[in-house]
Amino acid sequence: MIDLFYLLLIEQILQGLYSLWQGIEWLRMATRRAGLPAGFYTPRVAVICPVKGLETGLEENLAALTNFDYSQYELFLSIASAEDPAYKLLERLAANSKRPIHIIRAGRPKDCGEKVNNLRAAVEQVGREFEVLVFVDSDGKPPRRWLARTLAPLADQRVGAATTFRWLLPRRGGFWSALASAWNATIATYLGEHDHNFCWGGGVAIRRDRFEDAHVMEAWNGSVSDDYSMTDALTRAGHPIAFVPECLVASPIELTASNFFEFTNRQLIITRVYEPKLWMTAALGNVFYGAVLLLGLVLFVSNWAAGLPSFQILLLTLLPVILCAGRGVLRLAAVIDLLPESRDELLAYGWAWTLLAPLVPPVYLYNTIVAAFTRTITWRGIRYQLLSPRQTRILPR
Repeated sequence: MIDLFYLLLIEQILQGLYSLWQGIEWLRMATRRAGLPAGFYTPRVAVICPVKGLETGLEENLAALTNFDYSQYELFLSIASAEDPAYKLLERLAANSKRPIHIIRAGRPKDCGEKVNNLRAAVEQVGREFEVLVFVDSDGKPPRRWLARTLAPLADQRVGAATTFRWLLPRRGGFWSALASAWNATIATYLGEHDHNFCWGGGVAIRRDRFEDAHVMEAWNGSVSDDYSMTDALTRAGHPIAFVPECLVASPIELTASNFFEFTNRQLIITRVYEPKLWMTAALGNVFYGAVLLLGLVLFVSNWAAGLPSFQILLLTLLPVILCAGRGVLRLAAVIDLLPESRDELLAYGWAWTLLAPLVPPVYLYNTIVAAFTRTITWRGIRYQLLSPRQTRILPR
């Protein structure tokens, strides 16, 4: 057992050191990109936002979408039906906005996710005069500079799409919200200046012609995941995806334990169906991390009970934990540069991304195990069975 422990420990230390190096590189990228100007690419843009239900902060978030420091855009809000409790809010917002707002009633989804159904309906309503499509979510509040900076990479004709990601902010400091923030941060910092980025549906810009050339609408057929399906379509067409870290979207959250596990399990179930190789790679890394902790604690307790030297076993067991927390510190330092408007909140809850970072791999391992045995998720009150990336079944509640 001791030999296995040392073997796994060496692997985890090397992986942790590599992760720290990646964290330093991410911090350098963030520092360099935070002050970049928006550029001079100013196409006519359709900003598309799917809406479902009266979530907390919805009116404020949607109002932010009408106030970007960019003149050439119109807002398309897509909702399933006028029966949705958010519909009257959309009408009020459209009536009072100086920015043109279009409300699209998409109808109920059939064998696809409601979000995907809303997006498809909105794209069909966007006129040919709009050169770029920008997709956003309703649970974030992007700053005024956000749209112009998100568009900037598209000035390069080689870029397939420009994407960013969410940064979850605990609303009132509850443990489960804080843990979700730490959990989500590992995904945000997976994106970078490389060729294996993925689109995030809450903040992605794509040229209209590139959207059509890659057949994204067809990729959405039968899908519950707008972003994984768009990523697959662009990858198959050979179009790279540029990450725009300076456009991270702050998204306040307040989760209970059940909400937390519903959210994290859903993400891993979707990943297993749409990106099984990524799901398996993450599973292996988290298994090794968990094995080191478990073996280390067993050896520490057994040695201590037998009166043998045990303190050094405990110290060695904690090394991967310390390295994981160190990566969390680097993430926090980077995001403070990228989200200056949220600096006070980031500092107030800095413990969420540092002290809780070592708890994330065991949670991921649990999510991975759950995803191995089910393909059923609940999203915004609707239950889906994910039969394949192109086949979704809506289940009765």
